[in-house]
Amino acid sequence: MQYRTDLALEAAQQWAGSLPPDARQREETVGAVTLHCLTLGEQSAAQLGRAAGEYVTAQLPPLTDNEQQLEEMARTVAQELTRLLPPSGTVLVVGLGNEAITPDALGPRAARMVLATRHIRGELARSAGLDDLRPVAVLSPGVLGHTGMESGELTAGACACVQPSAVIAVDALAAGSLSRLGCTVQLSNTGIAPGSGVGNNRRPLDEKLLGVPVIGIGVPTVVDASTLARELTGQDGGETVSPRGAAMMVTPREVDLMIARASRLVAMIVNAALQPEYSPLELCAAAV
Repeated sequence: MQYRTDLALEAAQQWAGSLPPDARQREETVGAVTLHCLTLGEQSAAQLGRAAGEYVTAQLPPLTDNEQQLEEMARTVAQELTRLLPPSGTVLVVGLGNEAITPDALGPRAARMVLATRHIRGELARSAGLDDLRPVAVLSPGVLGHTGMESGELTAGACACVQPSAVIAVDALAAGSLSRLGCTVQLSNTGIAPGSGVGNNRRPLDEKLLGVPVIGIGVPTVVDASTLARELTGQDGGETVSPRGAAMMVTPREVDLMIARASRLVAMIVNAALQPEYSPLELCAAAV
């Protein structure tokens, strides 16, 4: 039985080595961060139910408030993000999700700590010594129930105005293991589906919709009840929780702290990739 997960690495592990030959994997450890890079061709992507492209999964130790450790980890993951981004041009950062629902608040909270620089230009930039900043715009489009507009529609409108060279979309994800909640970051060059972490998938934000490369960044914040039951009991989770619990999503009771730390880490990763000459921690502080 295949269990729900938004992490391509976990989906690949469920097939236990039976992926088509167009799937390529590599793993390396940099400091405290373990990076697993998975490239899916058309065959393997179809088997896993994913889009073809590259997926980078960063496994981190439990997040703390240790600023030096967070900055080191952020710079490590930022190197992978930099590799997926075009080398120049404006970048639009989009924080997806509903800030009123804590497990789904990762995107908007991270976006709030990404420094917007597109408006800093000309004499202002030169006089402030900031003329080396990459132009960055930031958007938190909210959710359909609040705005009456799809996140993709608002983002497409912003892209038409800003004309970015790429979009970075941040959202919460669902994991297939409790151990990955809050301490795993997935990057992909295939875009992202808003609301995927809480089972409310909308139209994907991808290059087909927006006309530019879309880099998805996600952190798992929930597992579904069937997945949790299977991990805790070793039995078929679907039978264990049915029928009342089958549609439930489960998150840790310390979710507020987890989201606070994870959103800060994601913001630092984005800031480090876009403005590598500056401290990502200081950029987060300047953005708030």
